[in-house]
Amino acid sequence: MKSLSNALLWLCLLLVGASACAQSAIPKPTTTAGITEVVDFDETTWAQLLKSGPRPAAYLFTTSYCSTCPDAFATLNAAVTQKHQAIQLVAVMMDVTGKQALRHALHFQGLTQMFAFDGFEPAIRHSVDPAWPNITPYIVLIDQKGTVQRFIGPPTPKALRAWLG
Repeated sequence: MKSLSNALLWLCLLLVGASACAQSAIPKPTTTAGITEVVDFDETTWAQLLKSGPRPAAYLFTTSYCSTCPDAFATLNAAVTQKHQAIQLVAVMMDVTGKQALRHALHFQGLTQMFAFDGFEPAIRHSVDPAWPNITPYIVLIDQKGTVQRFIGPPTPKALRAWLG
């Protein structure tokens, strides 16, 4: 009986050790494109981006619970990948900040920058578009000349072609 107990003990220790090794061998999730920080997005940020932000650029306004936002972002990334241009693909988290927001970068393949709302959400949203009905994904495309297109959901192929020229 004692040898059976010892065998079970060794088996348990072996399994616990194997489990710990397996856990350490599993790669930890990392963000795409080396995104390591989240930039604050307040009521003045949008005006600054419109005035002197990168061109062309796509901004996806999203929330932590938006189930269709990663697919909408994938549409943007696919269009940019086909064009073979260095284009800014930005996610703006509306409901989480800091490290919590950074965790959501994993959902956006091709992401080049991440912002998070910092302040009173309705006022920030109003600064982006007073007519925005607070539905996500909300996408703003800015072309090389600064022309702005706004969409709820993924842009149409025609809109993407116009944006990318």
